[in-house]
Amino acid sequence: MITTLTRLATAIAALVIAFADPANAQDFYKGKTIRIVVGFSAGGGFDTYSRLIARHMGKHIPGNPTVVVENMTGAGSMIAANYIYNQAKPDGLTIGNWIGGLLLQQLFGRKGVEFDARKFEWIGVPVSDTAVCALTKASGVASVDQWFAVKEPLKIGGEAAGATTSDIPRVLAAALKLPLRLIEGYKGTADVRLAADSGEVAGGCWAWESVKVTWRKGLETGDVKVVIQAVAKRHPDLPNVANATEIAKTDEARQLLKAGVVDPGAMVRSYSLPPGTPKDRVKILGDAFMATMKDAEFVAEAKKGNLDLNPLPGDQVEAIAHGLFKLDAALVAKLKENMLPK
Repeated sequence: MITTLTRLATAIAALVIAFADPANAQDFYKGKTIRIVVGFSAGGGFDTYSRLIARHMGKHIPGNPTVVVENMTGAGSMIAANYIYNQAKPDGLTIGNWIGGLLLQQLFGRKGVEFDARKFEWIGVPVSDTAVCALTKASGVASVDQWFAVKEPLKIGGEAAGATTSDIPRVLAAALKLPLRLIEGYKGTADVRLAADSGEVAGGCWAWESVKVTWRKGLETGDVKVVIQAVAKRHPDLPNVANATEIAKTDEARQLLKAGVVDPGAMVRSYSLPPGTPKDRVKILGDAFMATMKDAEFVAEAKKGNLDLNPLPGDQVEAIAHGLFKLDAALVAKLKENMLPK
């Protein structure tokens, strides 16, 4: 009996050692396919960045696996986030790209959030977001002053709470009393753009880093214009566009903007792995992600596509994520009051 138990223990120990052996992890990816599960529709900013990363990341992973993109839309990417946390195998073959604003929704105790953001494994962020609102010429509003003066609230297209397209306008309305009516249910920024171009809504609010790429034609023709940004410091591309943090008249308003829009913007486009993913594979993918960000061909393609790059490694993303859970309770309550749908 003792001999049998000893043999079993030895076998288990050998498996553990083999699984943890870096050389074993190095060989793991050969012939494999890695999926990047994007929580938004094709053609939007998340999808654009992910497809660019997928084209280059494989060559920085030992074994040179194939990397593909899969769109899993719904609930402002919550469906994708829940999938990564609860259903995706923690084997290092599935990477989630869902919106970082959902971390606040977890703080608020929103129904439908089925994850604990503190347990994900984070591998990096390609760029921090600059929150803006872009409106069509047909809306009749070309400046924030004109927006404040409208007789009827402007219809702004959104996805769902936790997505920037919904969170940004909600916080702007709460902090600045900006007159708007949020129309939700769109599957991604590509759908919001189409709705705006057709006159269904006046425009939308999301990252300038995405808007300037995916709505470039409208910006170039003058049919679309950015009328407000919400950042700690005005973006170099938008020196003459009003900044919400400068317009805010009270400390509470500034705190709402910082905690609800500016700070979360740093990790909006984060890439994560399911809890329990072996640490050696987390490191391999994290290192590969950052190596991709420095890859000359990747950088050249990003520049050609007018995509900004300002990457953060996984440990810094993790620090930001955990920091959100240390916000003052009173501020969290105020954010919840304005950002969580009744």
